[in-house]
Amino acid sequence: MAIAHSKVTAQGQISVPAEVRRRLGIGPGSVLEWDEKSGHVIVRKVGRYSSADVHHALFGETPPKPNVNVKDAIRTRMRRRHAGG
Repeated sequence: MAIAHSKVTAQGQISVPAEVRRRLGIGPGSVLEWDEKSGHVIVRKVGRYSSADVHHALFGETPPKPNVNVKDAIRTRMRRRHAGG
């Protein structure tokens, strides 16, 4: 069920409904990120990522490994990414 609805203006603008602003903790100057996945549009406050988003960025589509040390995984990923410049 939808939280709220917005109408697009002729200039392509929308208003973010008050309930959505409260839930996301956004106000004047907040930056929103728009993403499309499987035909759905996802809007989120920049800087808010789920653990699934972080996992996908670090490891791609592989399933989560049990007992992974996130700091070590990030360190290893960054070394591989920047090795050999």
